[in-house]
Amino acid sequence: MNTKGLLDQLFKQGSELLSGKGSNPQSGAGGFLSGKGGAALGGGALGLLLGSKAGRKMGGKVLTYGGLAALGVVAYKAYSNWQQQQGSNVSQAQPQTIDRLPPPQAEQHSYAILRAIIGAAKADGHIDDKERELIDNEIARLTRDGELQHWFDAELKKPLDPADIARSATTAEMAAEMYLASVLVVDEENFMERAYLTELANQLKLQPALKAELEQQARQAAANSFA
Repeated sequence: MNTKGLLDQLFKQGSELLSGKGSNPQSGAGGFLSGKGGAALGGGALGLLLGSKAGRKMGGKVLTYGGLAALGVVAYKAYSNWQQQQGSNVSQAQPQTIDRLPPPQAEQHSYAILRAIIGAAKADGHIDDKERELIDNEIARLTRDGELQHWFDAELKKPLDPADIARSATTAEMAAEMYLASVLVVDEENFMERAYLTELANQLKLQPALKAELEQQARQAAANSFA
């Protein structure tokens, strides 16, 4: 599966929609979402995933304007800052975030990040059967990879399990990227979503100081995207 390619397509689609250059070929999706207050990105697969909450509008802008590479840059900065705070207590090797990896490793990170985004998007239970069908249709437009389409649909249908999602993290940097992406997607004013983030951080075994640094960098990235 080319998970990184799909993520890149999602970010490109979201960026075009935010800039007003894109159009939503699924007219039903736009009408359906407008009845709920409008999607964060005005339609498209990523917009359907993120829902209509104000907090997700902020995360959506960061993710789509910056894209996957920018997510890695923010994770790198957070991880590096945390290393400096810990001094000799942790390895000072350069963090291997997704923006610094060759294609095979970048693909592994992309798989984990996409799982994290899907999980965070489900945290408030807003994705119902109708919305999932619309998302599936949008994913089918973005990739002809039948295996990837099937995997994406299966991820949407799975019961939300932070422990299962966290098992995708095979490195500390990957765990940091997954948590960062989740922070950018959720609405922290929602109790269910805050509780999900807390449990995900526990399952990812993030050090409290690293968790705080990732959240701080997410806030700064969001603020910069609106500057």
